[in-house]
Amino acid sequence: MNYLQAEHISKSYGEKILFDDISFGIEKGQKVALIARNGTGKSSLMRILAGIDAADSGRVTIRNGLRIAFLDQNPPLDNNITVLDAIFASDNVAMQALRDYEFSLDLMKHHPGSESDRLVSSSMLKMDAVGGWTYETRAREILGQFAIHDLNQPIRELSGGQKKKIALAHTLIGEPDLLLLDEPTNHLDFEMIEWLEEYLSRESLSLLLVTHDRYFLDNVCDTILEIEKDSIFPYRGNYSYYLEKKAEREFSDEQSLEKARNLYRTELEWIRRMPKARTTKSKARISSFDEVKDKANQRNDEKNIQFGVNANKLGGKIIEVDNITKRFGDFIAVDDFTYIFKRGEKIGAVGLNGVGKSTLLNIIAGTIRPDLGKITVGQTVVMGYYTQEGLQPREDKRVIDIVKDVAEEIQLKKGTMSASQFLQHFNFSYPVQQAYYSSLSGGEKRRLYLLLQLIKNPNFLILDEPTNDLDIQTLQVLEDFLLEYPGCLLIVSHDRFLLDKLCDHVFVFEGKGKIKDFYGNYTKYYQWRIGEEKRQRLIKELADKPAKAEKEKKTSSKPSYKQLKEFEALEKEISILEEEKKNTIERLNSGDAGVEELQVLSIRYSELELLIDEKTLRWMELGEIME
Repeated sequence: MNYLQAEHISKSYGEKILFDDISFGIEKGQKVALIARNGTGKSSLMRILAGIDAADSGRVTIRNGLRIAFLDQNPPLDNNITVLDAIFASDNVAMQALRDYEFSLDLMKHHPGSESDRLVSSSMLKMDAVGGWTYETRAREILGQFAIHDLNQPIRELSGGQKKKIALAHTLIGEPDLLLLDEPTNHLDFEMIEWLEEYLSRESLSLLLVTHDRYFLDNVCDTILEIEKDSIFPYRGNYSYYLEKKAEREFSDEQSLEKARNLYRTELEWIRRMPKARTTKSKARISSFDEVKDKANQRNDEKNIQFGVNANKLGGKIIEVDNITKRFGDFIAVDDFTYIFKRGEKIGAVGLNGVGKSTLLNIIAGTIRPDLGKITVGQTVVMGYYTQEGLQPREDKRVIDIVKDVAEEIQLKKGTMSASQFLQHFNFSYPVQQAYYSSLSGGEKRRLYLLLQLIKNPNFLILDEPTNDLDIQTLQVLEDFLLEYPGCLLIVSHDRFLLDKLCDHVFVFEGKGKIKDFYGNYTKYYQWRIGEEKRQRLIKELADKPAKAEKEKKTSSKPSYKQLKEFEALEKEISILEEEKKNTIERLNSGDAGVEELQVLSIRYSELELLIDEKTLRWMELGEIME
């Protein structure tokens, strides 16, 4: 069943063509990833499909009645509303009822009384009437997983990462038929990314997403759409399959181009010595010459970007961290942490959001001071620090001027390069160099900021979430550079693929300022963590075993006459209660009951569910004795 069909879509901004005459479709249950370089129109295409932006030409056809939810890369949330309003904002009457229900529960929690009780009862009636309980279970799971507890907090008080979580929660709770997600894993910690992977994999919904997380692509998606050279190329498989088939396609294209060049040389020689008498055959050959010429003169614009800047040599003493502690009120970010950095090591930092990773980086970089302990930095250390906030220019300058403010000439391993050549080397064309910073895409801004750090030729590199908003091609280049990087590297990233490929060991932030130094990459740490959780469960089960054995011993005797009678009575009572519950639901859904009756029925329905659960549990306990 076709959910969405894009036909002959084109989009450009000024002279820059993002994509031209592309067509594709999304079927029911299909999970599709959109891959392209930064600045080639991924987000623009997503906004066109969501109906927020318009294409220059072509059309998007959506199945009648299809519910679509769109997560923007930078969600435009109203700062004047609360978290509750942002999450449950919808035209869906069930979502509106759920919003009122959540509001009444929060009111009852903080202001108990007859008025809040009345609101809870009234909101439950609405939930019953419109079938809102199906959304309630989903909402509880998502809000709990995202650690969203204060629903009355104003949006303006949230960080960028928290706003992204709120927008993602809103997108998922609405239970859409088709999800459009633009970089959904940005600002999420590992546990949330893994939960989101599982959630999207087990759901029957259809999906189109943009992400740089390669493990996420492998584990979730079954189709890859790549935008390249203004066109779109489909691959029916996950990310690993895409890499294999893309390499085959590029090899085939290169062979085809080489054949065209050989043919062009042959035809050019024939044209130069062509006889004056022109036969019908020779005229046809002449007319096809221009087509051969155009194909042979095609250039492969796929540039192999190389971060080939130099790195200053490190001395014997690098950075020594001696018993540092940092608190913010009652929150302990770092507690009595000691470490001596060694030449050439690559360290990852992992842990939940808000646990203190960025604080440690800021202390090491010298931007904040510890409350206790000290940091000693070697004289030869030249530090490069890539922060989550990114580049914050004081004024909107042209790209070339921003680079020239740092260095007119860039020192490379061999020789120097001008600022313009350096930008060109990193895929910033001359028109983009002359563009203002504000006109760049999110990924282009990130790439520029990264290059500004590398211009300094640092030998101690700190990267705080460098992969956010970067395209996969740039990520692959960055990985290659960091693998060969001779200096020290300390990196915070939620890109599991990157950490697995780079890191010798990881700093694990366990909470309350405790930092564990785990030797191994992220996957090894994850496997260790799962094993440790299983071990703790086993210890608990062994501790509970004597109590269970005693309970089994007590219940192993034959049932008493009283227990037999109770068992028989419970069967009848549960049957009667189930029948009453069925009649109550039918009355609630009839539409004939008045407000007061609905309130009574709703309260009785809740009572019936509780009674049935309690009596069923007791019936099952007695049933074990009967066996």
